[in-house]
Amino acid sequence: MATERDPYDVLGVASTATPADIRLAFRKKASVFHPDRNPAPDAAERFREAQEAYELLIDEDRRRAHDARRQKRLLDDPASVADAMFRTYLAGLE
Repeated sequence: MATERDPYDVLGVASTATPADIRLAFRKKASVFHPDRNPAPDAAERFREAQEAYELLIDEDRRRAHDARRQKRLLDDPASVADAMFRTYLAGLE
């Protein structure tokens, strides 16, 4: 992905989200950040980020591999993962 943000965070869904939940979340993000609808300078990048997150999470094999890496990262370095999660949460409050 273009950024290091977790795809679940990008789309605003839980890791237990169903494919239907993921599709719905992507459609909402796409309607907000599509460059044809949003003149903001970062709209194209945010749209691309949502699209990449969707492509990863909607593919069962890629999602399973991502979840395994995510779990391993949490077990290997819990403090770093907790810090990243907290920073993502704070960024969403801005």
